[in-house]
Amino acid sequence: MKRCFDFICSLIGVIILSPVLLVISILIVTDSPGGVFFRGVRVGKDGKDFRIFKFRSMKPDCEGKGKWNVGDDDDRITKIGHFLRKTKLDELPQLFNVLKGDMSLVGPRPELRYYIDMYTEREKPILDLKPGITDWASMANFEQFKGFTDAEDPDKFYLEYVRPLKLELQLYYRYHHNFFSDICCIFYTVYKVLTHSQKLPKNVQKIVDEYTAKQKMKTV
Repeated sequence: MKRCFDFICSLIGVIILSPVLLVISILIVTDSPGGVFFRGVRVGKDGKDFRIFKFRSMKPDCEGKGKWNVGDDDDRITKIGHFLRKTKLDELPQLFNVLKGDMSLVGPRPELRYYIDMYTEREKPILDLKPGITDWASMANFEQFKGFTDAEDPDKFYLEYVRPLKLELQLYYRYHHNFFSDICCIFYTVYKVLTHSQKLPKNVQKIVDEYTAKQKMKTV
């Protein structure tokens, strides 16, 4: 059922959003040379690599040549790229990954091999699922680019503050997801993009609060 739902919804999404995709594509190629799409290698289900589709928001061939995690002040970002990142529009081409079957609409966000190699035995079951365009970790860290911008070292900020909570929420999804929760996550994602609200479902907020409390205890 999940695969059928993913395929139908992503196909409808591509058709409905095709004018938007076309306009963004034109803006990207007129803003800077280098093509429309970024196709970086990410780790998918069962630890297999695949190439993710994103609208290119940075200068060509610069992933990994500098910080992995990018703040808004990174000079590798193109002019239109700042807008695409803030609005999350750079993620729209991942609908093609869903059509191909590499990704799902909802699932743990795909990671770089660099971070996957850090997984503990407890965290490895996350790879049992297809990665998704959105998940609860994305909702909890919706404006993480602000943290990357303010941080002296964005990669260190990701490892120490973003990634631990992200993994807890992805493990929660791994063991508690169902069709209804996926629908709920999709609606929350749309709501979050449109309103930038901080609101999360109670069960997700509880995990965030517990994690925050543990972090505070460590600093006392």
